[in-house]
Amino acid sequence: MVVHLALALATLAGTADKLPLKSPSAVGMSAERLATIDRVVRRGMSAGGYPGASVVIGRRGAAVLQKGFGHLGWTKTSPEVDADKTIYDLASLSKVIGTTTAAMILYDEGRLDLDAPVSRYLHDFTGGNKDQVTVRQLLTHRSGLPAGRELWRIASNALDARRIVLATPLANKPGAAFVYSDLGADVMAWVVEEISGLALDTYLNERVFKRLGMSDTFYNPPDSLHYRIAPTEVAPPRGYPVKGEVHDENAFALGGVAGHAGLFSTASDLAIFAQMMLNGGEYNDVRIFSDSTVALFTRRSAGTRALGWDTADGDGGSGEHLTAAAYGHTGYTGTSIWIDPERQMFVVLLTNRVHAAKARRPAKVIADVRADLADAAALSVEDTDRILAMPASFRADRADGWNKPVRRARRSTRSSRAKTTKAKVTTAKSTKAKAKPTAAKSTAAKSSKPSAAKSTSSSKPSAVKKSTKSVPAKAKPAASTSSKASSKARTTSKVTRSKTAVKKPSSPSSRA
Repeated sequence: MVVHLALALATLAGTADKLPLKSPSAVGMSAERLATIDRVVRRGMSAGGYPGASVVIGRRGAAVLQKGFGHLGWTKTSPEVDADKTIYDLASLSKVIGTTTAAMILYDEGRLDLDAPVSRYLHDFTGGNKDQVTVRQLLTHRSGLPAGRELWRIASNALDARRIVLATPLANKPGAAFVYSDLGADVMAWVVEEISGLALDTYLNERVFKRLGMSDTFYNPPDSLHYRIAPTEVAPPRGYPVKGEVHDENAFALGGVAGHAGLFSTASDLAIFAQMMLNGGEYNDVRIFSDSTVALFTRRSAGTRALGWDTADGDGGSGEHLTAAAYGHTGYTGTSIWIDPERQMFVVLLTNRVHAAKARRPAKVIADVRADLADAAALSVEDTDRILAMPASFRADRADGWNKPVRRARRSTRSSRAKTTKAKVTTAKSTKAKAKPTAAKSTAAKSSKPSAAKSTSSSKPSAVKKSTKSVPAKAKPAASTSSKASSKARTTSKVTRSKTAVKKPSSPSSRA
């Protein structure tokens, strides 16, 4: 009865509009700094990481950048990417946009107990210590289930694949270890189906996607939209280039609808979803769940994981400059979403990096692009209080020109503004060093002992200088002056390098 009433209200509420597009300055972001994002995305394309990409960055209820890059395929005759129209295989983003979102709704309605054993909802989830596995452990990847199985090799159909997953023995004691598990996500999806009485795709379409106006988000996209879908690769056991079908082999074995993969969407649709999360579960007067549920599921609870969601920890594609409150996820096909509630900002990146990638290390290319994209967006926020609240090494990176590439060692080019700023900083340091000649001269005198001075140990440096002026033809005083000048130059050089080393921001190259 409650479910039917909720669905009726959803129908009356209608659908939400697309996220509005505003200028960066209107939401407190720098257009000049956001311009670095073009270089970040195109660098990944030039490196052969992916043929095209969709990017949407938003803040304070609006999109400030919504752009498509490149093409759906590697040929120039392939259609160009459109951030509003091009549909991508989300891969593991399905875990959060789909499965976790459904779990959040059921929890919000009081129909899902996070600390209840999974066997309460799935009676065929038995054997070993499975009666000790809780819903919470499924969401935090601590259920004890292994990472996955080759269902596409051993299952005869979707029902057989489900039976195999539920019968899979635990690899670890429940709660003992973190193992990122596709199988755990699949089990979570079946819990959702048991409680809701609906198939996962139907439930999400009726309770989330249709209500938010996410018209291009679905499992098993229709053939009529085939021309808008980015291709992936030749995936077993199909033996043909995959387009419009889920790339993940196990999700394909499960019929295209799985807890761990299967969703397709556009960057503009995911922007709506991200803004709904930033709004505490509501978008354009359409409420999906309460703000307290959003806070609970996105708060770090075990290691670097929240409930279903990953969190920003300086790794995993989140970059170094998102706040500790940020959360998100990545997908194998080259997708990611990061949401930073403190900055009221989100970053969506969709690519088809598995489509005949030309890079020698395609996984590294997409990892770097994800991180640099998140950093570039974060550093575009004009908020002094946030800057001062950040670690000193990060603030130094910002102060040193702002527009410098955040990860210098991984970029092939630098902006002219970055070079100009660096030159100004160097000039300022040089001017500062010259402003105190007496101090430098004193330092030089203390650190050097010219050979000529040794022969006249009772003489002060000023006396040596005076003697040099009155007897310019003598070699020894001249040698003393030359030696002292050389020593002074070396000392000044050391002081300058020392100051430069102190001012230089800590290198980000240590991050994976």
